[in-house]
Amino acid sequence: MPISRIAIGNFREVTKHDALKAALAEFISMIFFVFPAEGCVLVFTKMITTAGQAPVMISISITHAFALFAAVSVGRNISGGHVNPAVTFGAFLGGHITFLRSILYWIAQLLGSVVAIYLLKFATNGLEVSAHPPQLPWNAVLYEIIMTFILVYTYYATIFDPKRGNMGIIGPIVIGLICGANILSGGTFFGAAMNPAMSFCQAVISWTWTTHWVYWLGTFVGAAIAALIYQTIFIGQHTDYDQLPITEY
Repeated sequence: MPISRIAIGNFREVTKHDALKAALAEFISMIFFVFPAEGCVLVFTKMITTAGQAPVMISISITHAFALFAAVSVGRNISGGHVNPAVTFGAFLGGHITFLRSILYWIAQLLGSVVAIYLLKFATNGLEVSAHPPQLPWNAVLYEIIMTFILVYTYYATIFDPKRGNMGIIGPIVIGLICGANILSGGTFFGAAMNPAMSFCQAVISWTWTTHWVYWLGTFVGAAIAALIYQTIFIGQHTDYDQLPITEY
């Protein structure tokens, strides 16, 4: 910006709706940046004394990022590419999907996760994925709330928001990247998953239901906060149910 255009502004300007909305967007964006970035520093500093854990965390985060990117991409034009009961719940609260369709999505997501985990078991000749109940349930709940808030907010900004423009494949890429960043921030280290369907299939195959409620309570609360903030403040219009189905995403 040219120096000649520098302006001080006035108090009326900073109390306008658009200015306050922009400030809130900056506040939330800083959470997006600092929480995963500094969380990664803290977790990796803690793990540095344990040989082998850091490469495993990096591999897990990259795999989840790529897999979610692909899953959202292939489903976006048909179902909206939710791939997560918490995302569907967030879409419902914002008026982007009906309650009955949400139930249908939840059933499909849970069944799909269970089928996938058993296919993996058979394909690997009996290897099983075990559930890992968090040792500190309420810490895990807090992690679930924060990470799912970041994830669902990203869905709203890149897929649900009618003002997003033609983002093409950028939306699924960003969603995959934020998933990987959340994992590196220490989510799995504290027992958080961001996706209750993932935790559900692990509980089914290992029949370990200890503190399974953590994965539903935390993710649904995080999704609700993200949906209500973005839909109410940044979109500001109730979605017309006559404009469904979701294929318009």
